Amino acid sequence: MERYLPCLYAFLACAGFSIVFEIKKPLFIFLSCVTGAISWLVYLLLGGLESEVVRYFLATIVVSLLSELFARILKAPATIFLVIGIVPLVPGGGLYYAMDALINADYILFAQKGVETAACAGAIAAGVSVVTSIVRMAATKRASRQQKP
Repeated sequence: MERYLPCLYAFLACAGFSIVFEIKKPLFIFLSCVTGAISWLVYLLLGGLESEVVRYFLATIVVSLLSELFARILKAPATIFLVIGIVPLVPGGGLYYAMDALINADYILFAQKGVETAACAGAIAAGVSVVTSIVRMAATKRASRQQKP
């Protein structure tokens, strides 16, 4: 149980960011927080994978799919759920350690942590892009099918 306690922390952190981003509807706040907690849960469940980048990528795909699903169900922008849901995945620790190494003139550690952090951030961006592109292509195809007589 203790292993999954960080999911509760992710939920609470997302609640704070929901307030910062001025999300007004309680249901949107709750679902955004659930999305964030699930993102961290997926990340933790994929702990057996060697690659951090793959863990971030797959967790982001889940977040993006949930965001698109909630957006369709509630007729709201997917970014409401997506931005809040990604908050727990942001590799802030890696950035901190990279900057700490730079300040302490440990350039090898700085380069290592910097590349790892950039790769994780790139995996997050790629995960969002893949899902968003697929959803848009499917919506365009569906719309074109409906317009044909």
